Amino acid sequence: MIGIISDTHENEEAIKKAVKIFKRKNVDFAVHCGDIVCPPMLEHFKGLKMKFVYGNNDGERTGLNSKSKGLGWGEVADEKEFEHNGKKFYVYHGTKKKKLDAAIKSNKYDYVLTGHTHIKRDERIGRTRVINPGALFRIYPYTIALLDAEKDRLDFVEIKR
Repeated sequence: MIGIISDTHENEEAIKKAVKIFKRKNVDFAVHCGDIVCPPMLEHFKGLKMKFVYGNNDGERTGLNSKSKGLGWGEVADEKEFEHNGKKFYVYHGTKKKKLDAAIKSNKYDYVLTGHTHIKRDERIGRTRVINPGALFRIYPYTIALLDAEKDRLDFVEIKR
């Protein structure tokens, strides 16, 4: 099980609730699709294995990268590719629509994980399933997602205020 979260924008209470859900569901790891905003927010993800990409509101890139490495999660990048259980993933915040669309249409990935719009998305384009977990900021209800890639099952989970 993979946890997917995006656009947390320093919403500490909602982040804490999301992390509790990820821990309760025993996710293998969680992916943050950008807009963390500042390094102290990473502390809330302790106890999880994490992958992070930058969003357009992540101004403290050096600090975020340093903090992520210090917590054992590796580098924060503009985009990430990885494999999990034989499935290929691409993660990009989605700031540049042409770049996002090119990755989706490339047919190289089983899953493209994105954020930016704050709107949930679950769409299959060719062989690629595009997932935006929604956001923990501005647009309510706040949502995260849980993906069982082996079964290709996705559940959106509402984070209560």
